[in-house]
Amino acid sequence: MDIRRTFALTLAPLALAACGKAGPAEPPPPSPAAEVIGAAQDCLPLASFSSTQVRDDWTIDFLGAGQKAWRNTLPNRCPGLRAESAFTYETSLSQLCGTDIIYVLQRTGGSLQRGAGCGLGKFVPVKLAK
Repeated sequence: MDIRRTFALTLAPLALAACGKAGPAEPPPPSPAAEVIGAAQDCLPLASFSSTQVRDDWTIDFLGAGQKAWRNTLPNRCPGLRAESAFTYETSLSQLCGTDIIYVLQRTGGSLQRGAGCGLGKFVPVKLAK
């Protein structure tokens, strides 16, 4: 057998192994930790929250008046969400639902552009750890 062919056959499995998925298949534990205090909801009225906090590429906390908070864990990783820490959405309803899509807002030059579109998950009422 030719030495070049043997070398190529030896490297082929290594090259294929390197083609696996990059990054974890499941979200890491978000920080801060949160205690679930109620049942998951499919939708959250827009009037229920006044701000959001992006925790990572999978997790967004929707923050309401007082200590109210709902954690939304996206079913799939949303590339760039944590890095940009900003997103937008469109809805014709007075609520945001797990069937809605959010879009990462990317800063390009001096403007914002809509980036990756990502589906939401359920809204889980939580008590955030300090």
